[in-house]
Amino acid sequence: MSGLNILRSVQFVTVNGRRFAVLSADDWDALIEWLETVEDVHIAQQALAELKAAGGDRQRAGWLEWED
Repeated sequence: MSGLNILRSVQFVTVNGRRFAVLSADDWDALIEWLETVEDVHIAQQALAELKAAGGDRQRAGWLEWED
């Protein structure tokens, strides 16, 4: 299930005048995993853009050697 589908499946309850979102623990875990993937993709896209801007030179792009 995608993160958007999980968000659409949230149920709401009102307790003492406060509204809460309720979802299953499995859906919560899936949502966190989805958000982490979105974040990882953004980081990879940014790194690729920096590498392209450096003409493909990893050192000029600020990338460290694997051992470092």
